[in-house]
Amino acid sequence: MKKLPIIILYVSDQLRSTVFYEKVLNIKPVLNAPGMTEFMLNENFKLGLMPENGIAKIICPTTKHPSLGNGIPRCELYLLVENPEQALNNALTAGAKEISKSSPRDWGDTVAYCEDPDGHVIAFAK
Repeated sequence: MKKLPIIILYVSDQLRSTVFYEKVLNIKPVLNAPGMTEFMLNENFKLGLMPENGIAKIICPTTKHPSLGNGIPRCELYLLVENPEQALNNALTAGAKEISKSSPRDWGDTVAYCEDPDGHVIAFAK
């Protein structure tokens, strides 16, 4: 299988985040094993979910434990969708917290914002 770029979000609860992103993305993971869940966002890119305690075994004590940043926006997942407001409502139903309703933005996109259960910002843009 071809190796693809992957963005990995560190999550406090892999199962909870897997269920959340299945609902938000409306797709099943291509990999769901202890320590890593992966979703194909398109033919060239994947989104990964890795437990904080798993990555901490690799990066700590050189860096701070990822759990120290929970609830603090640490990244933004910018997803292109047909209907940002509908995507936001779907995410809210899955357990997201609303940040901003769908609105035209200065850069030309219409974007709605929310945060996932770990505080990662999700933008739904058209």
